[in-house]
Amino acid sequence: MHTPEDHDTYRDHITTLDQAGKRKWIYAMKPVGRWYSYRTYLSYLYFAVLIALPFIRWKGQPFVLFDLIHGKFIILGRLFLPQDFIFFGLAMLSFLLFIIVFTLAYGRVFCGWVCPQTIFMELVFRRIEYWLEGSAKQQMLADHKKLDGKTIIRKIIKHVLFYLISFLIANLFLSYIIGVNALIKIMREPIANHLVGLSAIFVFSTLFYIVFAFVRELICTVVCPYGRLQSVLMDKNTIAVAYDYIRGEPRARESRHRATIAGDCIDCNLCVQVCPTGIDIRNGIQMECTNCTACVDACNLIMKKTGRPLDLIRFASENNIKEGTKRSFNYRMAMYTFVLAILLGFMSFLWLDKKDLDVTILRIPGQILQENKDGMISNLYRIKVINTSSYPRTFKLKSDHVKDIIEYAGKSVDTLYPGQTVDEMFFVKRNK
Repeated sequence: MHTPEDHDTYRDHITTLDQAGKRKWIYAMKPVGRWYSYRTYLSYLYFAVLIALPFIRWKGQPFVLFDLIHGKFIILGRLFLPQDFIFFGLAMLSFLLFIIVFTLAYGRVFCGWVCPQTIFMELVFRRIEYWLEGSAKQQMLADHKKLDGKTIIRKIIKHVLFYLISFLIANLFLSYIIGVNALIKIMREPIANHLVGLSAIFVFSTLFYIVFAFVRELICTVVCPYGRLQSVLMDKNTIAVAYDYIRGEPRARESRHRATIAGDCIDCNLCVQVCPTGIDIRNGIQMECTNCTACVDACNLIMKKTGRPLDLIRFASENNIKEGTKRSFNYRMAMYTFVLAILLGFMSFLWLDKKDLDVTILRIPGQILQENKDGMISNLYRIKVINTSSYPRTFKLKSDHVKDIIEYAGKSVDTLYPGQTVDEMFFVKRNK
C-alpha cells in the first residue's frame, strides 16, 4: 500500500509561497461540474435572501436589523435590547457549540458553501476576472509580460467594477445596521447632513474592495478564526473533501508506458489549479481547505476522460479512505446531529419564549406603610416597563385583590412604542 507520504514532495513546502517566502498570487481555474453547479444555484438563493431581507418589514418594523449604534436588534421580527444580554449570552454560547459540533460532524462546509467571503469572491469577483481578462492561464501570462494598452484598460475596468460592487455591498451591509429607510435618507438629503454615514459607506466600500481585489484567500487561510480552529475541531471521522490516496497512489502521468502498478491519479495537477486557496488536496486534509469541491469536479472531469471510476477526490473521512468504506450516516453522525437538533431547539425556545414586555416592580426604598386620613393604608412602588416587541403595546396595572386601589403619582402612560421605556411610581391603597 502506498500513502501520500511516499511522494517526494509530500508537504515539503507551502504551495502559496515561493522559495523566497513571498506570497504567490493564485490564478484559480474556473471549475466545471456537478458540485460547482449546485454551489452556483445555492449562491443565487443566497444573494436573493441577502438582498431581500433588509427590505422586508413586519408590523411596520424591519424584519432583520442590527442597530449597533442604538443597541437595537431585530431578528425575524422580534426586538432585542441591551437588557436582553442574558439571552444573547446563552444564544451565542449555543451557537458556538453548534459550530463546534457541526464542524466535528460535517467539516468546513460552511466556508465553501455559505460564507459571504467565498460566495462573493468565487461567484462574483472572480467571474468578472474571467469575463474581462480571460482564463486563469491567460491572466497569469498577461501579468508576467510587459503590460500593453489593452491589458491596462481591462485592468482599470476590472478595478472600477470591483469598487462599484464593493460600494453596493457596503450599502447592503449598512442597510442591516441602520435600516433601508435611513440609508435612503442619506442618499436623498444633502451630503452635509450625513457626513458620518457617507464616510462609513466609503470606508466599508474601500475595505471590501481591498479584501476582494487583493487580500482574497488570505481571509480564509490567515484571518478567519474559524479556519484557524479547523485543525482542532476535526478528527479522523470528520467528513471533508479528501483524496483517496489508496486508490490514487503512486501517481504517474498518463502515457503509453505508464506502469501497471500506478494508481488512478495521473498527476495532472488540475485539482491544484482550480483550488481557490492554492493547496494540493493530495497532501491530505489541510486547514486551508474550504470544502468548496472545486477539486472534486476537476478530478471527476479527468477520471471521466480517462475512463476511470469517479470520486478519486470526494466527501469522506480519513478513516473512510484508510479502511476503504463508504461514507455513511453512522451512530457518531446521528449523535452529533441529535446534539445539533437540541441546540437548535434550545435557541428556538429562547427566541420564542421572549416576552414582549419587560416589567420590573419594586417598593420605593426607605418608604414604610402609611396610614392616610381617609382611613386607608398605602405603600409606594416604582414600575419600569420596556416594550421589547417590534410593535406598540398597551398595558394596565391591576391588583389581584379586588379591594386594592392603584393610584399613579403623576401622569400614567398606557401605550409603549417599540423599544420605549416608561418609569413610573404608584400607590397601592387598601382599607384597614
